[in-house]
Amino acid sequence: MSEKLITPEFKAAYCGIFRATAPRENPEGKKKYSMRAVFPPNSDISAMKAAVKTAIADKWGNAQPKNLRLPFRKNADLDNPIPGVADDAIICTFSANEDRRPGVVDKNLQEIIDETEVYSGAWFRAQIRPYAYDVSSNRGVAFGLENVMKVRDDSPLGSGRIPANKAFEGFVKPSDSDDDDILS
Repeated sequence: MSEKLITPEFKAAYCGIFRATAPRENPEGKKKYSMRAVFPPNSDISAMKAAVKTAIADKWGNAQPKNLRLPFRKNADLDNPIPGVADDAIICTFSANEDRRPGVVDKNLQEIIDETEVYSGAWFRAQIRPYAYDVSSNRGVAFGLENVMKVRDDSPLGSGRIPANKAFEGFVKPSDSDDDDILS
């Protein structure tokens, strides 16, 4: 069994760690909790890569199959690159089965209950476990998600949505006294 490890800091994308959902391509499929981790190109993910090599060796020994799916992708190589993310950023998906919801804490180790605190664009660390799989000729290594720690806030990714107080800035009345004129 592969060792659990703590990731370097990453920017989150597509956070689904409060409600398990089925894959978009298979709505009837197995529900999972998941999040994508966006590691800046200069991140030291050597421990993660070493853990993947160990998972491969544990599963297949010296008979490593060809065309293994590995958990590391460059944003530019994704079918749907993450908007607002550098092309050379390293993307990994972390997931947990529906019956294994990950723990979620803040930087002070306090449980995060408010789902709005966990969003695409905030920075996190995760406790993960690499595992090798071999299902219907689909072979590779993935990362199981155990726990998540929010490190800090940052600009939201991808949605282009701005806070409501910014959206309506230009519509603020100088005073509410004008409302009295309507009743006259």
